[in-house]
Amino acid sequence: MSLLQNIISTTVIVYIVTGILSLFSKKKEKLDKGCTFNYFSLSYRRKMIRTLWMLLIMFISLVTYNWYVNFSFNKINYFNILFNSFLNTVGL
Repeated sequence: MSLLQNIISTTVIVYIVTGILSLFSKKKEKLDKGCTFNYFSLSYRRKMIRTLWMLLIMFISLVTYNWYVNFSFNKINYFNILFNSFLNTVGL
């Protein structure tokens, strides 16, 4: 399969699974304590907490990747350029 077919099939599968999980937890009571695999069964407060944790983990993983690439290679890396321009835009 080509790259485009892989991207399209993966996107379709993700949307189908997301829709199914959303429908199954639409009428159920929302969970405010503990953790769950299904994002849609969380309360608004728990969704915000989970999103903040995921942002923190994503930022740390991007910084770690950027550090690894800077010390491992001496070539120009397009991800490094994009990430550094993002940091400069944010003001870090």
